[in-house]
Amino acid sequence: MINVILDTLVDSIKLLPFLLVTYLIMEYIEHKTGEKAKNVIQKSGKFGPLFGSILGIFPQCGFSAAAANLYTGKIITLGTLIAIFLSTSDEMLPVLISEAAPITTILQILAIKLAIGMIAGFIIDAIGQVSKKKKQESVEDEIGHICEHEHCHCEEGGIFKSAIQHTLHIFFFILLISFFINSIIYWIGEENLANLILNMPIIGPVIAGLVGLIPNCAGSVILTQLYLGQVISFGAMIGGLLVGSGIGILILFRVNKNRKENFKILALLYGIGVVSGIIIDFIMQV
Repeated sequence: MINVILDTLVDSIKLLPFLLVTYLIMEYIEHKTGEKAKNVIQKSGKFGPLFGSILGIFPQCGFSAAAANLYTGKIITLGTLIAIFLSTSDEMLPVLISEAAPITTILQILAIKLAIGMIAGFIIDAIGQVSKKKKQESVEDEIGHICEHEHCHCEEGGIFKSAIQHTLHIFFFILLISFFINSIIYWIGEENLANLILNMPIIGPVIAGLVGLIPNCAGSVILTQLYLGQVISFGAMIGGLLVGSGIGILILFRVNKNRKENFKILALLYGIGVVSGIIIDFIMQV
């Protein structure tokens, strides 16, 4: 166990510089393009799922939160909201980059999330599961406040401070999850663990989808680390990451007073994610 602890600490500390650089770039992009992205979504109309899924794959603290607020005000459609939630990467991208995952794997994951988000969004809008779009009248703009309170304090102290806070926040999760995974592998054995979980193509995405429901960055960190540790399958990871929408779903429950509608959206996200994960696992096994 001493070796497990030391290996976990060393491996996690090695990731710090990569995480910091990644978050500095992400913070710069968010501060420069965040408001423009919001304006694009507001003006996207029937092409909302297209623009929403594309913009969603770029991790931004407030984007999924902004989408929840815009949907509550009936400015964007349900299909656009679902497209954004499904494609949102949250902390998946920084973890993959810091772990030196192959660029082809990263692009494949982003492309799958983008495609599923876009297709699902257009289908949902096409079958009429949308509310009539109108100008937001009564919903207060709580995005900045909730983002700051729940996630990252991304409006305080400039880009560098925000990047450091993100880095330390995710470093803690990576350290914790890595220790958990390494401990399980130590006690059970890598081969036994892989056989136990990876050979459960339906149960894996179902469980991963539940992890994806965690309404903050923890879910995406857990799922990505479990996949990199070969504990869950590719389909299970994708299914869970599709369900995860960062703090977006949390903001939806805070600003949208229609609780029944919120739970329907949650169930829709979970269903799409799990079914997609099962299909991907099936395709990869053929």
